[in-house]
Amino acid sequence: MAKHQFQTEIGQLLKLMTHSLYSNKEIFIRELVSNSSDALDKFNYLRLTDDAFKEQEWTGRVSIKLDKEDGSLTIGDNGIGMNESDLMDHLGTIAKSGTKAFMENLTGDAKKDSNLIGQFGVGFYSVFMVAEQVDVISKKAGEDQAYMFSTDGSGEYEVKPVTKEEHGTVIYIKLKEDEREFLDKWRTQEVVKKYSNHIAYPIMLNYSEEETEGEGDDAVTKMVTKSEQINAATALWTLPKSELKKEDYIEFYKTIGHDSDEPLTYLHNKVEGAQEFTTLFYLPKTAPIDMYRADYTPGVKLYVKRVFITDDDKELLPPYLRFVKGVIDSEDLPLNVSRELLQENKILANIKQNSTKKILQAIKKLKGEDADTFIAQYNRVMKEGVYMDHLNKELLLDIVKYKSSTEEGLVGFEEYVSRGDSEKKEIYYITGEDEQVLRNSPLLEAYKKANIEVLIMDDKEVDSIVTPMIGQYKEWTLKDITTIDAPDSKSEEEKEEVAKEFKSLTDKIKETLGDAVKEVKTSTRLTSSPSCVIKDPNDPMAGMAAMFAQMGQEAPETPLILEINPEHEMIKKLDGLSDTSLFEDLSWILLDSAKLSEGLEPKDKSAFAQRVATVATKAL
Repeated sequence: MAKHQFQTEIGQLLKLMTHSLYSNKEIFIRELVSNSSDALDKFNYLRLTDDAFKEQEWTGRVSIKLDKEDGSLTIGDNGIGMNESDLMDHLGTIAKSGTKAFMENLTGDAKKDSNLIGQFGVGFYSVFMVAEQVDVISKKAGEDQAYMFSTDGSGEYEVKPVTKEEHGTVIYIKLKEDEREFLDKWRTQEVVKKYSNHIAYPIMLNYSEEETEGEGDDAVTKMVTKSEQINAATALWTLPKSELKKEDYIEFYKTIGHDSDEPLTYLHNKVEGAQEFTTLFYLPKTAPIDMYRADYTPGVKLYVKRVFITDDDKELLPPYLRFVKGVIDSEDLPLNVSRELLQENKILANIKQNSTKKILQAIKKLKGEDADTFIAQYNRVMKEGVYMDHLNKELLLDIVKYKSSTEEGLVGFEEYVSRGDSEKKEIYYITGEDEQVLRNSPLLEAYKKANIEVLIMDDKEVDSIVTPMIGQYKEWTLKDITTIDAPDSKSEEEKEEVAKEFKSLTDKIKETLGDAVKEVKTSTRLTSSPSCVIKDPNDPMAGMAAMFAQMGQEAPETPLILEINPEHEMIKKLDGLSDTSLFEDLSWILLDSAKLSEGLEPKDKSAFAQRVATVATKAL
């Protein structure tokens, strides 16, 4: 029997399970029973859609056997089963880099880290919190040969052919001496009821206990083997809401969400009429760790008339709702619907739109701490929704929030509008990569002076693409302050007078800077800074920056407009400066320092540093 080495990350994971994660050990039962339920779902679908299995009599079940004498706990099912390559692929390695991501996201807090196990699809390995030896015996449906996967979790595993009558999987767990509490009938029953009560298949607990027959001197005590069902075995979402308590919903969530925390909220809906379907959705308190990975795991399972169809279809909800956990159960889809048909199916499209609207409405209703938690976890993916889901754009715009130049915390558009100028109906914003750079931008000076709120959008990767596409919120127009005139109390005549007065200076600076700037002009937006740079709103390339960002490409560099502050002492002195060399250095410093204030790089950093040193030396 050949020995194999575990994938490196799995070896690290096993070590962690064995030596570090001591909190919440009971979840190994939750994870293994959940895996059994998935295997039963998959075989049930096969039995109903594949002619080779249609004649087979079959009742799905999960069995748990407690053996105190042997010190072992066994969990088995008669589901789809695994062959040799499945065992090696699913247990010896992990195709996705989920294990690596799991290891990278460990916090050192045992309870929090154990809660991550299920999220990463590495739930099987939780068994090593309690096991000194694990044997997985499995036979794949439709195949003759069964195989056994064996390991003590030390870094190696073995796979060999064995004999097994029925398809399915049996996991034999030799418990560590100090983990024998799980051989107590009441302890295991408690765990199953807590996490797996609404698994849709019977979970049978098999155990032995002493029974006394007869009385007095004739009494005989003997060990009796017993078997009893310990779960409700009902598809929870099919039950009327009136029959369910909050605790029922939360326990079911913990099973399908692989989470020990409660969800933020849940929504259970049954739709009847031209189409019939039931949905049960949950919003987790913590975002899935793989939420920003291309190979993220979807959280919604599709059923047809209570028959499991798929749990990895990313089309069941829009991509920006990929964090949602739950179930969709349709009465109208055919059982043998293929993945290709799912993507084009009108019934599913209607379910998707109905579900999306219901979820967004539930998010909008969140209040207080729940609303804050949601925004902290999911604000960014909600912005994705604004960009991609035009049908629900208004709902999404009521959900997303931003930092503000005048308010503490995050504010939404509705809140901004309640404080804004109802005559102008304009929402001002500035985008960039660094919050402090944006808050200290010279471009904000006039808005601060006029006490006008500006939204600080510091998630440039998303905001620079999404915000220009918004256009309007209700009747209010979004305005990028880097492309518009700032609020100003001067009349047009006064502005023209100042421009004329400093025309020779602005012309001279433009001549010095050449093509590095598109234009140099006097500013009315500055109060304390000598200069700033702005985009030309009429430059077509400036407007296409978002499009280039969307395609993952660098936008072509477009020359900026340099504005100088005629009230600043430096500008007044520069106007009468006769030292040509010093004038040239100061002109470039005005441009490069203005760029730095906006988080932009000077074209030639070393030249900038040299000019600053030269000017400082002359000043000294």
